[in-house]
Amino acid sequence: MVEQLQCDNGLRLLLTPNRSLSWRANIRIWLALCAVSLLIVIGMLWLGAWVVLPFAGLELTALGAALYYTARKCQQQEVLLISADTLHLEKGRYRKEFEWDMPKRYTRVFIDSPKHPWVPLKLTLSHRDTEVDLANFLNIDDSAKLVGLLEGQGLTVQRRREPYTGLWF
Repeated sequence: MVEQLQCDNGLRLLLTPNRSLSWRANIRIWLALCAVSLLIVIGMLWLGAWVVLPFAGLELTALGAALYYTARKCQQQEVLLISADTLHLEKGRYRKEFEWDMPKRYTRVFIDSPKHPWVPLKLTLSHRDTEVDLANFLNIDDSAKLVGLLEGQGLTVQRRREPYTGLWF
């Protein structure tokens, strides 16, 4: 998701992945599935099929781990501040973990064309020897919106094509 924030000295963008559910909603769904699975397992135990119990436990553990992993990945965010002469990029999950400052005039935005029409654009900020991936979690529409905002701020946007290898020709 691309969100414009209030800023006095330029354009501030908050870039986050799309989140369908909050952490509490994920927990509620997992608990509801645990309750349904428990009812089924109790019925199977009553019929004498005790082998179902460890498999149900493994299944719910794997589902809980997958929900945790997905929710954690959806917490990452990037803040891009575009002022008159600098670009300031911050990345992190719950706090700022990485930070870059680049001069606006000499920074290029490279767009790697996708190998398939369903794949979003890959954006990279480049200045001298520094290349930083920009919002690699955005969907197709959001990445196109971000490119439009970057071009509107006067940044040099260059398209480059990766060689086709693999299944998508």
